[in-house]
Amino acid sequence: LKNKETYLLIFLFLFSFLIRIPVIFIFGDTRLDNEWGIIVNNLTDYGNFSLVNFGDFFVPSLFMPPLYAFYLYFFKIFHFNNEIYIQVVLFSQIILSSFSVVIFYNINKLFFSNKICILGTLIFSLFPLHIYACSQISSIILQSFLMITFFYFFLKTMKKNNFYNICFLSLTSGLLILLRGEFIAFFILSILYIALFLKMNLKSIVMIILLTIVVISPYLMRNIMLVDTITITKSIGYNLWKGNNPNSTVEGNANFDLNLREQINKVPKDKHYDINVDKVFLNEGLKNIKNNPTRYFGLYLKKILSFIFIDINSSYPNYYHLLHYLPVLFISITSVIGIILSKKNSYLMNFLILYFITNIAILSVFFILPRYNLAILPLQVIFSNVFFEYTKN
Repeated sequence: LKNKETYLLIFLFLFSFLIRIPVIFIFGDTRLDNEWGIIVNNLTDYGNFSLVNFGDFFVPSLFMPPLYAFYLYFFKIFHFNNEIYIQVVLFSQIILSSFSVVIFYNINKLFFSNKICILGTLIFSLFPLHIYACSQISSIILQSFLMITFFYFFLKTMKKNNFYNICFLSLTSGLLILLRGEFIAFFILSILYIALFLKMNLKSIVMIILLTIVVISPYLMRNIMLVDTITITKSIGYNLWKGNNPNSTVEGNANFDLNLREQINKVPKDKHYDINVDKVFLNEGLKNIKNNPTRYFGLYLKKILSFIFIDINSSYPNYYHLLHYLPVLFISITSVIGIILSKKNSYLMNFLILYFITNIAILSVFFILPRYNLAILPLQVIFSNVFFEYTKN
């Protein structure tokens, strides 16, 4: 039985890997664009993790969380030419995505019969958005991999809180904080959940917190030394404003009006530039919400529905392609039914449901891009498996 399962895991990895290779060559990005390109070039050419510079002065960046930028920078040390460099990055994302499928199967084993495990894992592996995302220079594949690893070790730690499980749970927690600023809220939620509902002993909880702090401490120290601030990222203001301004849709809108541009131009061009610019955006976003709460509450509800189901007004090319929106709609509907059918006395399943709802509630305050669906896809497939298991019986 053990050999049989090993062969299955190898098959899942190789199958997932091979079906993603053609997508890279057909749809794959060919260069680093926008923020990633600027930051990686500044790291490569000037040794500065910076998005904005004024002449020779590089502003210490707090706008972008650091992990994916350093992930991209890592491959620069091999001095590949641009074409090979991009291909190596995309192939590395295929490897992460394929490992995600293997780990996801092991998560499902904690809840479902073998047939349902295999079905759910194949759905996750073959989901068009999951396959396509591997071909894009975006942090979403790394986020998906780390999230699945986090869930796996969270569930393992709940069953057996040994040092091995605690170390990997803490490592993935720290890396996720360095990848997505909002994960700090989810980490706190996770700690509270295991303390209040799963009654983990205080020693293990303290160990998880301390080891997570150890993982993020080098970057925290960098920010303390460079900008006198204990923080990972300062972009909440920009993200709030982008999702809550007069031109915002579900996907947000980043067009500045003259008033906002003038405020930003007045910000002192010093080491605190990112912090002070974000304060400008935060004040504008809060002012917009305060002046027209009905409009932005309606938009918030629209974001929630678009996140769980589909965005009926998406501006993204190919969003309405049958291979995209039909699978998204299918998994959305079956996952909601699965949540309703789930056993309410399962603390582990309840944690996944709580995480799912909290994720949607928090991110919908800002804006929802199509790729965000991949971050919740593993949870949706698990909830759909509840539905599949119910119909099988």
